[in-house]
Amino acid sequence: MSSSSSPARFRLAPHELWRGIRSTARSDVLGGGLLLTATLAALILANSPAAPWYEAVRDFRFGIPEWHLELSVGAWAADGLLAVFFFVVGLELKEEFVAGRLRDPRRAALPIAAAVGGVIVPALFFVAINASSGAEVLRGWAIPTATDIAFAIAVLAVVGRFLPPALRVFLLTLAIIDDLIAITIIATFYTETISFPWLILALLPLAGFALAVQNGIRSWWILLPLALAVWAFVHASGVHATVAGVLLGFMVPVRPTERARVRTGTDADGAPVYDGLAAHFADRWGIVATLVAVPVFAFFAAGVEIGGAEGLVSALTDPITIGIIAGLVLGKPVGILLTTFLLSRMPALRLDESLRWPDLAGMSLLAGIGFTVSLLVGELAYGSSSVADDHVKIGVLVGSLLAAVLGGLVLAARSRRARGAASAG
Repeated sequence: MSSSSSPARFRLAPHELWRGIRSTARSDVLGGGLLLTATLAALILANSPAAPWYEAVRDFRFGIPEWHLELSVGAWAADGLLAVFFFVVGLELKEEFVAGRLRDPRRAALPIAAAVGGVIVPALFFVAINASSGAEVLRGWAIPTATDIAFAIAVLAVVGRFLPPALRVFLLTLAIIDDLIAITIIATFYTETISFPWLILALLPLAGFALAVQNGIRSWWILLPLALAVWAFVHASGVHATVAGVLLGFMVPVRPTERARVRTGTDADGAPVYDGLAAHFADRWGIVATLVAVPVFAFFAAGVEIGGAEGLVSALTDPITIGIIAGLVLGKPVGILLTTFLLSRMPALRLDESLRWPDLAGMSLLAGIGFTVSLLVGELAYGSSSVADDHVKIGVLVGSLLAAVLGGLVLAARSRRARGAASAG
């Protein structure tokens, strides 16, 4: 082979290189890895001599006071960047309800019910443990109810390579419904006062955004200002601004139409193949959520000063922390498995034939990885940088770590067994 032909063999066209980068960025493992890296960095900085610098950056305020938008960097990450994450969640939710797994009620019933059980039981655990602590403490009842999609799916991708694909589908469906419930909880229970004039005003750019995407407009210079206006008005209304991201996601059409579609290639006969705008936007903005929005939020939300052994003991003996850990590690799997078991006894609701109860047990443990939304609810319940919020962070981190380890061990063992059975067959 000549030396002149060798470079050409390994040279990638720009579009092929970009396709590879996008594929890597959408990787479950990469998303979980970035979250873990951001979390560890925050914990190290918050407990090192660099803690004053970290806190100064996190608490630095900037913005437009007249629009109720003078926020700290940490608040911009929670209210602003997480809106991007929830925009992608809104897109995925609509896709699932219109054309995906949630379209068939019989197929979706079990994971939907499991998600509901996985919300109710952890909340009951938290309330039972903190029943005598007063109303202010009980505001955190929703903290252990959320499942972090990125972390849970990343762990499953690492340890469950030989497990049935239906297990990932079940976990994804459960986590998506879990997010929908979490969004509803945030909008309903953690919105103290609502300014209806601002909320009504938000309907105008929201309608403009909906009209634009329904007509196939994808120009960022049209859609982005409308989306930012919706976000700003929702934030000013008192409703948590991440709800704006979900509303915007719901406006995007799922099925390709004559006006709103994106060509993705050709079929076997050479005819063009089209996607709806929801899949197109989820593809583009999912990368932003994975690489930027969620890791940056985690970096500023997870940094808690533990205070050495004494501080850790103090946090771990706080009923708030105990309630969160118990809710995530025990409440989640109990709620998911109990609900699934009871409903699967009904003739019309059957589990996928490839799923086994040990697989579901490991998956339900992974669902106890709360993290992103749990940290957000903790801030909303107790206020950022409060002692209670610091204990929330420790509880969420410890509970999520235990859930990840326990679920990972169970599923890794199941995966090894499945691999051995496949080899023997």
